[in-house]
Order: sequence, then C-alpha cells, then structure tokens
Amino acid sequence: MGAGPGLRLVPSDGPGDVDGLLVRVSRGDRAAFEELYDTLSSSVYGLARRVVRDPTRAEDVTQEVFLEVWRKASRFDAGRGKAKTWVMTIAHRRAVDAVRRSESQRRQDHHGAPDDVSFDEPGDRVIRAEEHGAVRECLETLTDLQLESVRLAYFNGYTYGEVATLLDRPLPTIKTRMRDGLIRLRDCLEGAR
Repeated sequence: MGAGPGLRLVPSDGPGDVDGLLVRVSRGDRAAFEELYDTLSSSVYGLARRVVRDPTRAEDVTQEVFLEVWRKASRFDAGRGKAKTWVMTIAHRRAVDAVRRSESQRRQDHHGAPDDVSFDEPGDRVIRAEEHGAVRECLETLTDLQLESVRLAYFNGYTYGEVATLLDRPLPTIKTRMRDGLIRLRDCLEGAR
C-alpha cells in the first residue's frame, strides 16, 4: 500500500486474475498484494462506504480488510468460491462490525443521561436486558445468510435489492432467506415469552 494520507484508489480495468493474485499473496508476494489492492480497493471501499456511510470510516475499514487479506490469504480455498467474493465477504463483515462498534459506542455515550431516567429504572433495565437477551439468543439460531440479510435490512435500513448486492446473492435467494429468518425469529421469540 502506498505511503501518504488516505487511500490510493485505482480504478480497475477488469477483473484480472484475482484468484492467481491471492495465491501469490498467500506466499508473501508483495507485488501481487499491491496489484490485488489496485484491482479491488475501489470495490472494497465502495462497499464499506455504503455500509458505514462515513468516508473516513470506510477508508479505515478498507485498510483493515486488506490487512486481513494479507494475513489470511493462505486460508482462501479456490474450491469454495472466487477470490473477489472472499475479499468482498471480508469487507462486508468488517464494515458491519464497524457499524456495530459505532452504534455500541453511541449507546454507551448516551447511557445514563438524565433524559433516560425513569421512575422504576432498575426494573425497566432488567426487562430491557431480558428482551435484548432473548432477541440475541434468537438471532443466534439463524443461518449466516439469514442473519446478515436481517441485520442489513432491519438494523441498517437496506432494501432487499441492496442486501442482495452487498451479499453478492440473487434477489430471490435473499428474499427467501429473509422470510425464513423472520419466521424463525418470530417462532423463537414467541417461545421465549
């Protein structure tokens, strides 16, 4: 990666041999890593930007993604999919993690503010904690694709089409997984009452 502030975004002229580049990166080939970065950085940044919405945070996510790619390139299995999909999956997960961290920090910053005090604060807190715990437990019953789809659509406000694009899956698959995931969540939450 280049020296200096910000990202070095280079538009890609085509898909290139991303699979071959990643194999070379797994062997410690720095030139291949630079070429991989030049090929995919604008796509990774674009996805991160759509998820985190803040350009500076998207740059941070992009840097984290490529550091992870450098460290974990040997784990890529070409038999399970394309290298670009593997990198974009890492990018999506890193971006979602960044949003979660940001939301968590925002909640911590606002927690305990005088406006949040209610008459029965300890009781309210216990009820909220139980409800949140039940939701978390039910979310853990979903498949990875269901979980990612539901989180993107319901927690981050993306449309089904945007979720399909972010997860690089066909729209009908996303709709089916989301419907199945919501049914599973409903059944789980009704059972928790």
